[in-house]
Amino acid sequence: MPGKDLHWYKLDNAAKIIPSTAVGSDTRVFRLCCELKEAVEGEVLQQALDAAVKEYPHFQCYLKKGLFWYYMEQSPEKAVVTEENLPALSALYQPGRKTLLFRVNYYRCRINLEVYHVVSDGAGAFQFFRQIVSNYLVRKHGLSIDTSLENKGSFQEKADDAFRYYYQHQKKSRALKQIFGGKQPACQLRGTRDENLRIHLLEGVVSVKAFLEICHAHHTTLAIMTTALMIESVIQEMRISERKKPVVVTVPVNLRNYFPTDTTRNFYGVITISFPAADYDGTIESILGPVRESYAEQLQEDQIVRTMNTYSALERNWALKVMPLRLKDIGIQGFNYLRLKEVTTSVSNVGKLTMPAELIPYIDRFSAFMATQKGQMVVVSFEDRLSFGITSAFKRHDVMRNFFRRLVDLGLEVELATNDYDLS
Repeated sequence: MPGKDLHWYKLDNAAKIIPSTAVGSDTRVFRLCCELKEAVEGEVLQQALDAAVKEYPHFQCYLKKGLFWYYMEQSPEKAVVTEENLPALSALYQPGRKTLLFRVNYYRCRINLEVYHVVSDGAGAFQFFRQIVSNYLVRKHGLSIDTSLENKGSFQEKADDAFRYYYQHQKKSRALKQIFGGKQPACQLRGTRDENLRIHLLEGVVSVKAFLEICHAHHTTLAIMTTALMIESVIQEMRISERKKPVVVTVPVNLRNYFPTDTTRNFYGVITISFPAADYDGTIESILGPVRESYAEQLQEDQIVRTMNTYSALERNWALKVMPLRLKDIGIQGFNYLRLKEVTTSVSNVGKLTMPAELIPYIDRFSAFMATQKGQMVVVSFEDRLSFGITSAFKRHDVMRNFFRRLVDLGLEVELATNDYDLS
């Protein structure tokens, strides 16, 4: 725990490019939400957070600049729970200031955890968040259950950089190209950006069972169906002249599913699903086939290893190693600008969340959202509640509208919630 001898951490390999690429509305902050069936009590939530930080002390850090890389140092500052009083996904890292890289707040029945992506990815942060929620409900209702959940790792194991442990050598040029692109330009989401750089959030909730029945009827999975529906929603907004370009969706992959580790830091790769918009014939089947094939190809074991290795290339490339941080920032920003032209949007499937059986009656659902320069989706399921958390940097939400209308067309009942005043 924080004290006189503060610990410091190198950024994991996926986190190294994050401080350099936080631009405009893309604060590189993500939000995890738990909607309870009762109003949240702030004092009890503070106690729950204090207890959770003791189990996950590496979250209590601030970001510092070194000569060659950023790094994290453990902070003596206590995280304080507040009622929600900032726009969603507001910046956490402020250069030159020793600010914590996560915040916990609440609004009515909802508990929010927001995390700067250098600390953790969604899967790792959800372990921390579920600990907070478990601690809260146990204290609130006087329950006598084990709240340690499934991660029994030590403090060190939770803070480990799994990329370093599992790295396998590959050609640096190939790895860097995988990170920074080199592909053809993709269709881009367009619109009038929010002049205040605020992110617009829209959440749609459907029945897990009902959605899976649709997936099975089309002989596919939840992840593939969601990706295909997002591609279709984008194509419906494209002009005919634009359909020469592909719709490109990046899909984060939780590497914990392939490499055993207790880390709660970043440990993910990214696969890229590209669909030629001109091949769309007006049916979802015309998209599902190519998307299914692309998933199958890129989730092969050798491809997953290559995906895992890509982020280690930054640290192991000698030219980048000796380059001063200021120059690295400029170079990474330039490469990232080019890479964004090769991507249309992102779909992240966090998967199925579980909680101790005694706590389930108090919880309605979990959801997640990610800051973005354009628009993207995060999918989370809990019990029979499937949440599609969509974020947009634009004032109009035509792609969002298309996506949820498509769910209704498929026969699903959709509950919508938003921080916006206009869904037109």
